[in-house]
Amino acid sequence: MIDHGFVCGGCGQRHDGLPFSYGAPAPAYWRNEFDGDEYSVLEDETCLIHGQHYFVRARLVIPVLDAEEDFEWGVWVSLSKDNFRRTVELWTTPGREQEPAYFGWLSTQLPAYPMETLNLKAEVHTDQVGTRPHVVLEPTDHPLAVEQRTGITVARVQEIAELLLHA
Repeated sequence: MIDHGFVCGGCGQRHDGLPFSYGAPAPAYWRNEFDGDEYSVLEDETCLIHGQHYFVRARLVIPVLDAEEDFEWGVWVSLSKDNFRRTVELWTTPGREQEPAYFGWLSTQLPAYPMETLNLKAEVHTDQVGTRPHVVLEPTDHPLAVEQRTGITVARVQEIAELLLHA
């Protein structure tokens, strides 16, 4: 087993493990004042804002070229009303991974990129029951889309950790 401990450039201390995933607790558009709105609901896997905006939690997977595991961003993606309903309808249905991908907009701001990550075009692919959907970004020159296509190194995973652990 590979030891992914590292000496942090942010604090100078040794961290025993290198996180290979980070997640956002809510879509970027969620506000705490929505808690009292009967048409706004934030749950573990889905979110509805004002009865008009629909989101699902998903995984944005990035291959790590020099490690045995992938890096994952836990993100939120907006869906159309019909695709959101279909996603919820099939949530516990075996075979749901046979569904065609749904179009969505990335709805999470990821601080590890010099450019905004909100509203990147994405395909949301339903996975087996018990596994969150995964996101494939439109193949653009955005650094996040490039990393998803080409992969990153453990050094980049450490760079992300140093940024996020000491934000």
